[in-house]
Amino acid sequence: MGATITSPEKETMQIGLGKQTRRAYGFDEIALVPTGNTLDVELCDTSWQLGPFKFDVPIIASAMDSVVSPENAGIIVNEGALAVLNLQGIYTRYEDYSKVLREMALATKTEFVELMQKIYQEPIKPELVKKVVKQIKASYKDQAKPVAISLAPYLANEYLPILEEAGVDIIVIQSTVVGLEHRSAPTNQSKDVLDTKPTQLKLEEFCKRSSIPVVVGNCVDYKIALKLMDTGIAGLLIGIGPGAACTSRGVLGIGVPMATAIADCRQARDDHYKETGNYVPIIADGGMGIGGDICKAIACGADSVMIGSPFARTVEAPAPGFHWGMATPSPVLPRGTRIKVGTHCTIHELIHGPARRDDGSQNLLGALKVSMATLGASTIKEMQDAEVIIAPSILTEGKVFQTAQEIGMGSSR
Repeated sequence: MGATITSPEKETMQIGLGKQTRRAYGFDEIALVPTGNTLDVELCDTSWQLGPFKFDVPIIASAMDSVVSPENAGIIVNEGALAVLNLQGIYTRYEDYSKVLREMALATKTEFVELMQKIYQEPIKPELVKKVVKQIKASYKDQAKPVAISLAPYLANEYLPILEEAGVDIIVIQSTVVGLEHRSAPTNQSKDVLDTKPTQLKLEEFCKRSSIPVVVGNCVDYKIALKLMDTGIAGLLIGIGPGAACTSRGVLGIGVPMATAIADCRQARDDHYKETGNYVPIIADGGMGIGGDICKAIACGADSVMIGSPFARTVEAPAPGFHWGMATPSPVLPRGTRIKVGTHCTIHELIHGPARRDDGSQNLLGALKVSMATLGASTIKEMQDAEVIIAPSILTEGKVFQTAQEIGMGSSR
């Protein structure tokens, strides 16, 4: 039985006589405020829970081919974080995916969209799904750690038995926006997908049928988040279009700045927990390139964060120096692009340091712990209660020289 919770009132304003709206905020417009209480960094516990699994690092590597591969997933997990492999990526379509990665990295700006569309027309092969899951699991130092796989809603029913047989531990059902039910077209004439078999997903029924914890995304709305939590999901991804390689906001005009999106869905999580006793963690997905963004995401209410481009910049990335999103190779309407991000550090340096840059892009866990210590927060839950203020000048105030010299806070992310 779903929770009977009254939706909180939202403050509204107008953009014109015929249209009400409200103000929303991104990470660059807010700041965290110390309370006067501090503690040693060693006392800060950054662990969080997703279903039956506990993680020391509240960071997830996103399910993009330029971010997570069968080779680096184990490295990420062995560092205490979580890596999600894209079921619909090249790793389950090609036996020799290294050749494909080279083609995608070498393509020119005018070639890469059509090249990717061609590459992703190759069908997914169930035997490769099982192979990569086994490969990832074999690379874990701790065999109890989970293997996570992402797929689109329209493939969930078809691939659930395959994922269960393969030994997948977490399923991430992900699309630009996920609903309680996903209906596919009876023909493939207008389908903006990479595989064309039509199906229907009823999320509540799927969660009951699945022996694997289910994370869904993406969501930015209080009411929808509340309803999704009632279906039995293990976690919820928050965010539409903030990713470095994502163009959904430009192509579709859809999106909510992340600070507001997280805060709204945090309220849904807390209300759901009060009503049912079931805590569904929310995961801020995208738009976080430096440590301060992650600190702000958690202060707004996130239990963990999912990031892509920072991992794409590591030495162990599948296509070093390049990054592209899940919707980039869409055969109908690409909502992502390939960007050049460079190669700056190892996965260990990204998560644990030591940082070799002064812009907050490395030692992300260290940044979170120092922020928590400065704010007097010993746990993620306490960090979620940190004071947040609206501060549009927080990144520019007094930073004239850094900006002019493109160093520190003035360097590009």
